Amino acid sequence: MKYELHPRDRSEQTAIFRSEIVGALTRQELERGELREALVVLSQQRYRPPGATRTRSFSVPTLERWYYAYKKRGLKGLAPRARKDKGRAKAIGKELQTLVSDIRREYPTASSSLILRTLKLEGRIEDKSISTSTLRRFFVQQRLDRKSLLDGNSPKARLRWQAALPNAIWHADVCHGPTLVCGERRIPVRIHALLDDASRYVLALRVLEHERETDMLELFLAALRRHGKPCALYLDNGSTYRGDVLKTACARLEISLLHAKPYDPQARGKMERFWRTLREGCLDFCGELSSLHDVNARLLAFLDQHYHRAPHGSLFGKTPETVYLGKPADPDSLDEQQLKEALTVRSRRRVRRDSTLSVDGIDYELRLGFLAGTVVTVAQSFADRDATPYVEYEGKAYTLFRVDPIKNANRKRPERSDHNEMPKKRVDFDPARALLDKASGRRSFSAENEEF
Repeated sequence: MKYELHPRDRSEQTAIFRSEIVGALTRQELERGELREALVVLSQQRYRPPGATRTRSFSVPTLERWYYAYKKRGLKGLAPRARKDKGRAKAIGKELQTLVSDIRREYPTASSSLILRTLKLEGRIEDKSISTSTLRRFFVQQRLDRKSLLDGNSPKARLRWQAALPNAIWHADVCHGPTLVCGERRIPVRIHALLDDASRYVLALRVLEHERETDMLELFLAALRRHGKPCALYLDNGSTYRGDVLKTACARLEISLLHAKPYDPQARGKMERFWRTLREGCLDFCGELSSLHDVNARLLAFLDQHYHRAPHGSLFGKTPETVYLGKPADPDSLDEQQLKEALTVRSRRRVRRDSTLSVDGIDYELRLGFLAGTVVTVAQSFADRDATPYVEYEGKAYTLFRVDPIKNANRKRPERSDHNEMPKKRVDFDPARALLDKASGRRSFSAENEEF
């Protein structure tokens, strides 16, 4: 590696420039009067200071001051001295400093010119007493400029972090793509993706026209079946990622569900950087496509043929595919039964009097008559959307069947339960007789039958 030595800052650069002018004199033995003659000669020459576009000369007193400072303190003596009142904003009084600082903290998007103009209109400061550039410099010195406030509004410093191993943390997000025009219909493009934190490998990607919790669950389920489960799932605060189904499924699978701090997009930097790469590398060049399938095919081709195989700067030149596929084997792999149990959704329904109930707009019926009119629990696994839902009641599972009114016209009616059957022996129950016995003073039924 080639190393180059440069001045550390503008102050040292200026000191080196001054030493080149008077440095040679400090190493000479000069008799009385010779120093002034040498300085006069130097004052008649022109020099170009660092960063200047024109040459200039320096007076004898200035050169003499540089000469003695260099002899006494060396290069440090030639460095420009900073103003003692630097950063104090002398044109802005202490009370006004407090006022404008409080305004900027409470309204970080307000410009310096807007703050100054408003204060002048309200009569809090005199016109032309403070310029906009002065106020802007004050905000920069106090780290109250808009960029500092918007980028660093958190009291804690940001650190670049990364998961130690693949499948430790997965990111999920939705990107809004360009709207497709298909005839007279306009189709919105919503790109759902799951990204591994440690490798930047895209675990799943799908293009849809909406963003719902069910879309997220389908993508998440596909990633779980193909790659196993992560230790944590890192999401934003959108309604897509706040549903009870996702929360319950992650708890059953022992996956930590994490949500970024609201209004802090920098916390989701890895996902945002991937969306930028996807846009610049593919999405902005899809042209006029007429279907979501075409968009999806192009994005998947971009991932497989370029993104996963290209060296990544955050991976020190390694590719996402190499890092992710090099992960250790997962001993706790998921099977289909675990996924079905984890993604089983339950809801309460009341069975109609004709032993039917509705699930997702479809009418089902129970072949058991005793559940008619009863509130039951309907269970359905999101992992198998084609499977028929079933009923859970008092610890038992009962199968549901699609209602077929035509077949039911010729089918034998199901029997009710035993506790609804009529008793074989007639029960002696007569409320009017009981009242008549009480009014006439006759012996009651309980007196005649002591065992009751």
